[in-house]
Amino acid sequence: MKILDKYIIKKYMGTLAFMLVLLSIIIVVIDVQSKAPRIETNGYTVGYFLLHFYPYLMLYYLITFFSILVFISVIYFTSRIANNTEIVAYISSGASFHRFAKPYLIASLIIAFCILMVNHFILPWSNIKKNELEVYTMNTVNREKLTANAQISTQLNPNEYIFINSYSRQSNRGSGYLYQEFDKNKKLLHQINASEIYWDEKKKLFIINNYLEKTIGKNDTEILKNGDTKLQNFKHPPEELFPNELLGQNKTTPDLIRFIKRETEKGNSNINVYQNELHQRTAMPVSIIILTFLALSLSSQKKRGGLGMNLALGIALAFIFVFSFEILKVVAAENNSIPPLLAMWIPNIIFGSLAFYLYWKRANQ
Repeated sequence: MKILDKYIIKKYMGTLAFMLVLLSIIIVVIDVQSKAPRIETNGYTVGYFLLHFYPYLMLYYLITFFSILVFISVIYFTSRIANNTEIVAYISSGASFHRFAKPYLIASLIIAFCILMVNHFILPWSNIKKNELEVYTMNTVNREKLTANAQISTQLNPNEYIFINSYSRQSNRGSGYLYQEFDKNKKLLHQINASEIYWDEKKKLFIINNYLEKTIGKNDTEILKNGDTKLQNFKHPPEELFPNELLGQNKTTPDLIRFIKRETEKGNSNINVYQNELHQRTAMPVSIIILTFLALSLSSQKKRGGLGMNLALGIALAFIFVFSFEILKVVAAENNSIPPLLAMWIPNIIFGSLAFYLYWKRANQ
């Protein structure tokens, strides 16, 4: 590797590291200041959260905005190089713009691979730690969405259904339980009503209390049973049986793929949010390479307005990228008009085409 390659990679990594540290400090200072009253109201101390919550929250935010940090970092240090006419001197020596871009490609590939591994295997573990405490930093409305009792209706498979009138995901306990099993013609075969259901952590089973069981036999005869307690084995823990939107964040990619497959086989139509999570884990690292070359193309020439103009343009494009990504995520999660795979890759397709055009134009000047 030549001296210039090492110089550019050092600039790339150094500027990015500075941006990461700066964003981490901003996250902690602003977030702690705004959430400290809620943390203390829930019986915790800010010091406890600084050790057990904020390291995981910072990792989540840094990974979420990593491609944007890369974009702004490349624009910043490349604009400085261009303003110092270092790029002109290099290309005037006979080297091509493609050769000048080689260290950018190397650095972006290394970073993209590392982020890819973090997204698929490390971030889910970190999210488990983050999500355990995040509820205690929320306002009353958002906290109620996750902790308040709610009606549950879930499909175990095409023929079996569970309904719970009021269920708490925090205590894994509910009231007003109904289980129904139908045949392929949607004729009721088996039904259980119970006043209460709860998860037994030791037995890894659900237990129902005060139940009435009805089985439909031949010639539509009914066999009735009742009792105080009965075990219910649904072969899955409550967090997977009654999942919330955060579950996808907590699973490594192999586990998430198995979960999506199982929910699809059950007939669950509300799996787009989990598919968004799955496809986003690959799309975001690829955007690091795309945005690196877009930033290089935009900032590798000395322009009127200098560094400030390039940074303003870069920040504007960064916000457009993030905004479009979030809008498509919501659209794909709430309806089936756009497949999640396409939704998560549309920003990369659009910005990738723009980056290719601008890079080719710059290389042939």
